Amino acid sequence: MKQPHIQLDESVKATCALMPGDPKRVDVIAECLENVEELTFNREYRSIAGTYKGMRVIGISTGMGGSSVAIAVEELKNIGVHTMMRIGSAGAMQNNIGLGDLIIAEGAIREDGASRTYISENYPAVPDYRLIRHCAEVAEENGYEHHEGIVLSHESFYYDEDAENCARWSKKGVLGSDFETAALFVVGRLRNVHTASILNNVVLWGENTEESIGSYQSGEDRTAIGEKREILVALEAMYRLEKQLY
Repeated sequence: MKQPHIQLDESVKATCALMPGDPKRVDVIAECLENVEELTFNREYRSIAGTYKGMRVIGISTGMGGSSVAIAVEELKNIGVHTMMRIGSAGAMQNNIGLGDLIIAEGAIREDGASRTYISENYPAVPDYRLIRHCAEVAEENGYEHHEGIVLSHESFYYDEDAENCARWSKKGVLGSDFETAALFVVGRLRNVHTASILNNVVLWGENTEESIGSYQSGEDRTAIGEKREILVALEAMYRLEKQLY
């Protein structure tokens, strides 16, 4: 049955999905796949399908925020997808994380709204341990700068206490912040989906978020390299998990 938001059904015949936020990032995914076909573009959900080493993969954008990610998880699960990886961007919360470095999320602090709608805050937001292990292995094998640890999933850039809140979590060793990872982990776990999140750092700790994101959108610096790398890592990690489990 065609799902109401992503506008896809079981005929896509894919069990793995890459989930960027920005619909434009779907074009970068397409460069890494073979036999690519455009599927749909409804609201924030732009989708393609293709193959990686013979494995059928969906690339689908989710827009910004945990709520739209949660919808995508639910509807992708309904059409047979069992492995979902966020390939997103983050703002660093530690000084040693450079532009274009990859952050592999071992867990997420749940300051988003979507995950708290599903279940109480004492439920952990954690990925599939096998999938993030494969991510770390692939990044290491390719010599990609990467960091593994906890990320903060918050709800907005512009609330008054944002800087204070990020500084507090930075002191506790949190690596970076995004909007979507916690929702992906929580909803995925509740729906028996393998999940992971790789974030490309687009803002140095202590720098202006708006200026850094503008540079990232231009595609002219290290963050564009990080974007390609996170996709390649995610594809290979999913491929290895498929071979391991199925």
